[in-house]
Amino acid sequence: MAEQIFPTKGNLIKVKRSLKQAVLGYELMDRKRSILVREMVALTDEARELRSSIDSTFSEAYSALRGANITLGVVALLADAVPLENSLSLSSRSVMGVELPKVTADITPPAEPSYPMIETNSDFDRAFICFNKVKELTVRLAELENSVYRLAIAIKKTQKRRNALKNIMIPRFEQQVRFISNALEEKEREEFSRQKVIKKRKIK
Repeated sequence: MAEQIFPTKGNLIKVKRSLKQAVLGYELMDRKRSILVREMVALTDEARELRSSIDSTFSEAYSALRGANITLGVVALLADAVPLENSLSLSSRSVMGVELPKVTADITPPAEPSYPMIETNSDFDRAFICFNKVKELTVRLAELENSVYRLAIAIKKTQKRRNALKNIMIPRFEQQVRFISNALEEKEREEFSRQKVIKKRKIK
């Protein structure tokens, strides 16, 4: 049932304008949703590959660490050899109005190892390189997972607005347009009939 609205030409123009805006809003929400979904799928795929890389790098690192432990004894030196990460910087980028984090870090290994090479071996060196790589990959993974989370929330909100426009607002305005148009047509027919009656009476 149409909302109670007075059937005038002015109101018809207003409702048609509102309908046009609602349709445009729906198209924009639909396009935004599609773009956000594509972005989220791409980041999710990248995150999946990154997790696989982290797992394989960890495996390689621990394998090298075991080898170093066998030949060198307990390798407590490695913990001190890998420096604490303090080069992280956070910025953001926007995708359809959704702010996504962008984490940058300078995690390149030093030109010279921070441990005495004479006391270590190739297994230790390989473990050191792998753990540094894990740090780098983990930073990127954190960025991706946070972005996917934010995109998922934005997609849910966009979907809700899109559905409200499609299932509530647009049908309501369409119904109002039909109601006012029918009422105005009926009024015109009545006016036409009234004018015909008046004209006949004048002729008589």
